[in-house]
Amino acid sequence: MDLRRLEHLIVVAEEAGFTRAAARLHLSQQALSTSIRTLERQVGVRLLDRSHQHVEPTPAGQALVDDARALRAQAQAAQERARRIGRGEQERLRIAHTPAVTAEEVAGLLARARVEAHGIHAQAQQLFPDELREQLLSGACDIGLARAVPPTAGLTRAQIASHRLRVAVPAGHHLAERSHVQLTDLRDEQIMVWGQPGRSGYTDLLIGLCRQAGFEPDTERNPVQGTPPVTAVIATGHVAFVTAPAGPAAGGAAHVLDLEPAVLVPVHALWVPHTTCPSRDTLLAEDLTDDNG
Repeated sequence: MDLRRLEHLIVVAEEAGFTRAAARLHLSQQALSTSIRTLERQVGVRLLDRSHQHVEPTPAGQALVDDARALRAQAQAAQERARRIGRGEQERLRIAHTPAVTAEEVAGLLARARVEAHGIHAQAQQLFPDELREQLLSGACDIGLARAVPPTAGLTRAQIASHRLRVAVPAGHHLAERSHVQLTDLRDEQIMVWGQPGRSGYTDLLIGLCRQAGFEPDTERNPVQGTPPVTAVIATGHVAFVTAPAGPAAGGAAHVLDLEPAVLVPVHALWVPHTTCPSRDTLLAEDLTDDNG
């Protein structure tokens, strides 16, 4: 199957029409339409519904778009690996992580995997979950690190580590002088979260922990996205679930308390299967269990 025609289908689906898709692909609308009709004849079914104002994939078309994104990532990974080997470049690992997995935690995972000792050059960037999935499916990164983000079509997910869950409170909060709290101590607190309940796997996981403890949490979505989780409570009366070490944080503006009994939350790796990436395999093969208690 012609990868170029599959790319044409992906772009038409993303742009919901031929005009913007043609401009993005630097093709004439006639050439793009011919390409899609050729693909439909090859597959043997209609792939796009053109009966509405916006062009939409049919169910068969959406299935092919999902698989085509994975194929595109595989092709991109194969090309990049061949180019790197041919140029004699160092093995690299391109990592994307959601805000729920901090840059410090990524560094800790890489240190435990001894990536530098394996001659691997790691590059990390923070992305929101939807962006992370798109980067993986476009072949722009090799592995994604997240908490409870469900895999989409074309991606594989596995838990590679777990971190101890703790609670951040602002300085001056009535809980700030305590060394630890129980989940039930948060019954009457407003809890800062980052994702919308019902739309964020990690937020739903945290809400589920509260429900297991016997109460319905009062949550508010952090209006400042992308910042380190422990900073969300600064100058507020709220608390937040974090995985930062216990003790003073953010220059003393917040305090992190242990949860007792201990609760562990997962770190999930997401990647495109059937792609060759020795540096990713090195990371996935290591025991990355949290060592901070």
